[in-house]
Amino acid sequence: MRYFITGGCGFLGSNLAANFLKKGEEVFIFDNLFREGSAKNLEWLKSLGDFKFYHSDIRSYNDVEFAIREAKPNVIFHLAGQVAMTRSLENPRLDFEINVIGGHNVLEAIRKFSPETIITYSSTNKVYGNFHDIHFIETPTRYVAEGYENGFDESLKLSFESPYGCSKGAIDQYMQDYARMFGLRTIVFRHSSIFGGRQFSTYDQGWIGWFVKQAIDIKHKRLQKPFTISGNGKQVRDVLFASDLISCYEKAIQHIDKTQGQVYNIGGGMENSLSLLELFAFLEKELDIQMNYQQLPWRQSDQKVFVANINKAKQDFKWQPLVNKEEGIRHMINWTETL
Repeated sequence: MRYFITGGCGFLGSNLAANFLKKGEEVFIFDNLFREGSAKNLEWLKSLGDFKFYHSDIRSYNDVEFAIREAKPNVIFHLAGQVAMTRSLENPRLDFEINVIGGHNVLEAIRKFSPETIITYSSTNKVYGNFHDIHFIETPTRYVAEGYENGFDESLKLSFESPYGCSKGAIDQYMQDYARMFGLRTIVFRHSSIFGGRQFSTYDQGWIGWFVKQAIDIKHKRLQKPFTISGNGKQVRDVLFASDLISCYEKAIQHIDKTQGQVYNIGGGMENSLSLLELFAFLEKELDIQMNYQQLPWRQSDQKVFVANINKAKQDFKWQPLVNKEEGIRHMINWTETL
């Protein structure tokens, strides 16, 4: 099999690439090495095996077309993207160029030169907006979405809010339409929070990794003042470890006759949901520390709750997470300690 990964030196991309390299598959990686940690991930991947690397920009149709025409992959994982809602507010034009133009470049190159290729697209829960019509109950440690005790399924109303929600949502819809209009074999995954090794988290992306880093800095007395959080810490996400996401992608591809043109909400599910306050309590107990923080105002367009109802994925391609949140966070602690 020939696997092509846009954003292949990012967190998810490098984990996917490593998985296929270890299996002896043919791997093509497309990345401009813009994101922090991507160059380190590239060097790590080189230690695992041989692959074709395109040091290219997803915004350039010529770059994308050249790579697709040359590789003719069986599967393309479209992961390249601007992935932070906050940065989309700071530079909405760049967000548009990377996510919308870049995503459309991939679709057009596949349509023209490799129409049998399976395309998986990493979309986001942000396509559902801020849930203005849902009532949230505030408890001592978290918010609860009334009437959605098993999480949100794919029938939820779309509401593209923030430039990031618009740009990711646009290609989310294009992926579905290219399956309808042109018969392309696309699969859309609307992700909740993914975490794991090779994730060089920042203050605005990769919250599990970021707060694990703060906790470790507290443990080693490297943090001289309280870290900051936005909001009251009761916002909730379901978390999914990287190895479970890889198995999700693999199983969806194996069942392409069922998954083609479909959309799936993907996360750890309700049993693997966490608020910031609950994560801090776990880290305090695990590392024997005190998580001292300072509250900032809520971020724009920050959902109080998103937990994926993963029943459709379970039914269509027999997938469910195997790594629970506690085990995953311990893995994240161990990996972060090596940095």
